Order: sequence, then structure tokens, then C-alpha cells
Amino acid sequence: MLITPANLKTLFIGYKTAFVGTLGQAASQYQQLATVVPSTTGTEEYGWLGQMPGMREWIAERVVHGLENHGYSIKNKPFELTVAVPKTAIEDDTHGTYTPLMQELGRSAAAHPDELTFGLLKDGVSVKCYDGKPFFAANHPVKNAQGKLESVANADLGGNGPLWFVLDTSRAIKPLIFQDRKKPNFVAMTAETDPNVYSKAQFEYGVDSRCNVGFGFWQMAFASNQPLNADNVWAAINAIEQCKGDGGRPLGLRATTLVVPTSLQRVANKLLTAELVPNADGTATESNDLKDRLKSLVSPWL
Repeated sequence: MLITPANLKTLFIGYKTAFVGTLGQAASQYQQLATVVPSTTGTEEYGWLGQMPGMREWIAERVVHGLENHGYSIKNKPFELTVAVPKTAIEDDTHGTYTPLMQELGRSAAAHPDELTFGLLKDGVSVKCYDGKPFFAANHPVKNAQGKLESVANADLGGNGPLWFVLDTSRAIKPLIFQDRKKPNFVAMTAETDPNVYSKAQFEYGVDSRCNVGFGFWQMAFASNQPLNADNVWAAINAIEQCKGDGGRPLGLRATTLVVPTSLQRVANKLLTAELVPNADGTATESNDLKDRLKSLVSPWL
């Protein structure tokens, strides 16, 4: 193939089609546990992360929930992935062998939100959320009905196994936030005067985006590294569903999702699908009260 602007444009269109096709077809999971928030600036402020307002009887004037400003913000980050096609591959008409590489660019771009979101979920045992505590902590400050601060836990980290999580993903606001500033964009450097072409005799194709992830409400999530069994899963469910907001007001949360790494997927599947399980003393079987109680979400990024 002759290296002409017209031929390079045709090649770019072909590569971009391969990229976009895979980008649109790749399965992703991040939207199941993260609220997607469009971003228009470099940093977004989430001062409203502090309260979940509840309805009250309207007596006299409205009570305006100002939503305590916790100063929580998420700064967008730039991301990129670039591959090179040798100039000789285009001259010798072997550029078609690089089409799968462009498809892999699309797959990587599609998987990136999952990698960020599940990675942050795992790091929640150390990374702080809006109240200044790690997202998964034993001492989140909450005011009780008498207005006194109490410590509330949303984690049981006394074990030594892999982390697993129970979440409430049923609401518009989910446990995590995915902030989308710029969607993946396919670009190229193919001009004869571009440094990569002039100095290295290679054409570069890549994808760039801007986004980031952050924490929503810790009350909607529970982490554990204890053995994944019925008792510990029920403990996590109860911790979420019995959680109260400031003033002792029940939040009405409902645990919906069990998130596990691939190493625990078989155990999770049995817990949530088996009809019968051994009873307490192991002498007989009984109905599995966890059957269909939660949906299972398996991630390789945990």
C-alpha cells in the first residue's frame, strides 16, 4: 500500500471500526455497583455525601435538608493506551494482521471502568471516604437518637481470607461513584512529520479517556475477609439492613449483591443456589435460606 493521506485515512477508519466494535460489545459490570456521574470539570465536589434524607410529616414550614458538606471531591485522571504499527507493515500490505490488536484496544478500554471500580472497592479497607474514615471501617461516626456520636462498623476484617462484599445496589445512588469526564477516544499519529513516523518509522494508534472513581455511601456496603459461609453472609446482610442514619432513623437499605473474587465464585454459587444445606449439627439437611436472597457478582479485579 502506498503511504498517502487517503490510504492512511482509510486505514484509520478500518482500525477505528475494529476498536469501536469491540468497545461496544465487551461486557462490563461497574454500573452494577457504581453510580455513573457525568463530569464537566477537572474535579467534581460531592458535598451532599453525608445524609440520606427521609420523608417527614409536613407540619408548618418545610424542614430544608442542607446536606452537611463533607468536602469530598473526585479529581478526574487521564488514561491512555497506545500501540504501534510498523511503516513497513503498511507498505507491504500486512496491516490487516494488526486489526486484532485494535480490537484488543477496544476490549481494554471497555474493561477499564471495571478495573478502576472493583480496584477501589478492594482498596476501601484503607482509602478514606467522605467522613474521613476508610470506606470499610469499624468506627464510622453516626449520631444516635439522643444526638451522641456512636461508632458503626461496615466491615469484619478479623479473618485472613480473600475479601468479599455485600452491597445494596438497588438505589439510584450506589455504593461507589464512577465519574465520566471523557469517554474512550480512538486517535492516531500518522503524519510523515510526526516524531514517531519520522524517527521510528512506525504509526501509532491509541485510546485516551478521562475519568475516576470514588466512594458513595459506606452504609450501603459491607466487607469481610472471614470465611464465606452462610452465617457470615447473614451478618453482613444484617449490618446493612439494620443501619441507621443520624438521629437513629432507619435507612431502609436492602442488601442485594454478593461480590466475590474468582477464587470464591464456586463457594458463592453454592451459597446462593443450593436448595438444601446441612443443618447446624450436620446430621440432616434443611432449606437454604440464602437461596436467591442475593445475586452473585464475580470480578477478576478483586
